[in-house]
Amino acid sequence: MDLRAELLKSIWYAFTALDVEKSGKVSKSQLKVLSHNLYTVLCIPHDPVALEEHFRDDDDGPVSSQGYMPYLNKYILDKVEEGAFVKENFDELCWTLTAKKNYKPDRNGNSVVSHQDAFKLWCLFNFLSEDKYPLVMVPDEVEYLLKKICTAMNVELNSCELEDFLSQEPQGQGGLTVWQFLDMVNSGRFLRGIEQEAISMAVEEVYQEVIEDVLKQGYLWKKGQLRRNWSERWFMLKPSALSYYMSEERKEKKGSITLDKHCCVEVLPDRDGKRCMFCVKTSSRTYEMSASDTRQRQEWTLAIQTAIRLQAEGKKSLHKDLKQKRREQREQREQRKAAKEEETQRLKQLQEEKERKLQELELLKEAQRQAEILLQEEEQRRRQQHEEMQRTLEIQLREAEQARASMQAEMVLKEAEAERQRKRILELEDMQERLQEALQQEVKARQDEEAVRYAQARLLAEEEEKLKQLMKLKEEQEEYIIRTQREKQVLKQEMENKNKCLEEAQKQLEEVRVNRQRVDQDVMAAQRKLRQASTNVKHWNVQMNRLMHPIGPGDKRTNVSGGVFAGYQPLLSRRDSSLKLKQRVEDKGSDPTTENSKENVSNGGNSSMLPSPDADTMATEPTN
Repeated sequence: MDLRAELLKSIWYAFTALDVEKSGKVSKSQLKVLSHNLYTVLCIPHDPVALEEHFRDDDDGPVSSQGYMPYLNKYILDKVEEGAFVKENFDELCWTLTAKKNYKPDRNGNSVVSHQDAFKLWCLFNFLSEDKYPLVMVPDEVEYLLKKICTAMNVELNSCELEDFLSQEPQGQGGLTVWQFLDMVNSGRFLRGIEQEAISMAVEEVYQEVIEDVLKQGYLWKKGQLRRNWSERWFMLKPSALSYYMSEERKEKKGSITLDKHCCVEVLPDRDGKRCMFCVKTSSRTYEMSASDTRQRQEWTLAIQTAIRLQAEGKKSLHKDLKQKRREQREQREQRKAAKEEETQRLKQLQEEKERKLQELELLKEAQRQAEILLQEEEQRRRQQHEEMQRTLEIQLREAEQARASMQAEMVLKEAEAERQRKRILELEDMQERLQEALQQEVKARQDEEAVRYAQARLLAEEEEKLKQLMKLKEEQEEYIIRTQREKQVLKQEMENKNKCLEEAQKQLEEVRVNRQRVDQDVMAAQRKLRQASTNVKHWNVQMNRLMHPIGPGDKRTNVSGGVFAGYQPLLSRRDSSLKLKQRVEDKGSDPTTENSKENVSNGGNSSMLPSPDADTMATEPTN
């Protein structure tokens, strides 16, 4: 329930209080006064110009609630800011206007609640009432509120007596009005024997808990931040903050602890001569406190955890959430009740349908019994007719016997005539049999003819169907021939393209073969040159050795030759090994399997020609 809905409930009471004639309309002068007071208690800047323009009609006629609502929404409720005004002052204004007309306490002073307590009960009623006008409180919420008050006084509510009272009390719109509720409380039926002061304290406690969102309040010891001493303070816990005062009168506020979803509460061990300690940790500071006993510490920690949970869930009031949950439970209960009633109604309909079918079955059985009676009567009537017919036949039979006796004489006379007739009949029967045979043959011939005609017709139909199929097959064959010719042309074109590609490939192959032969010739020429160069190198090495080491006088040729060529043996051995390697390369190069091997041999042959100058240089180095 948002702030606008709460304000509208109280304003509705004020508007209906000004409606003296109960016609749904209030005079414009009274609405001006009401609007001015609303501006004041809601701390909204007065706008007399808008007020006068809205009520500037010449006549001073009344205005209905529908006519006043646009002005109320636009100039008052849309400008209200939560926390900028004291809601209790606003409620007292609306209560003062409506209580003068509607609240009637016992003039002898025997009322259970005082006028101030009645105002707080009125505020509690508005909070717990349904969001429909006229405002009423359902019996479940009435029981909930009375239980809260009785629990605050440590008294148990008599639920049976409350149900009896609610069943006897006329309820409009499915609940009690606030005036019926106050009359019920003032009657002392549920709070008899309890002092007015205790009732007032219980109402105040419930008012603070439900309306002011006080989760818990009481004395606690708090450790100071600077002096680090312990002081007893009166703490009041709300969903948004934990405030502490000098005393329970709450006249001097000493500080406040802002709660959010990042805060936490922890239980501390006893120390510094204090027991039942706990702390509240915020993002900026840790507050240490001590309760009077373990139960109080448990209640305070649970209450602070509830406040932190409400802040984490983004909820501002615990009882608003509880009220919404109770309303959802009532709606679910009503839905289940409606479903149960619907099921009962359906079962009732099924029972009625079953009884109706049973009645129909009884009617059918009665009709069957009537039919059986009629059938028996009909059977008896037919039996009587049969007996009468049998008697008639017996009379006729006796008459026939008499006639037969008289006719026997005639029969003897006519026996001869009968014999002749018998022969004639035999002849006629013989002729009839021949005629029947002829007729049967003719019928059979006609049937055969009909069968032949039917077979011919069927053959004609089959031939016609086959002709259609042949025509269709011929068309398909023509289409297939056309498609085949097209495919044949496409294949022919593809074959021509492939033949051209094949010819080009054959030409390239011929060129490759020519190039291969040319490369083979170049390789053979290079090998010949290599062999010739090797021979020349050997020859020139021998000549150079002879020139570089002449035979001295007195030296033997064999020693000279051994001494001269001894240093060149490694060179000659290396040269022989290089010649053998060239021979193996030539042998591999003569293999016609791969073209690349020949190119490698040719490259190797060209490279093998390069070391010969190096060998000559190495041979000449010792001379230098």
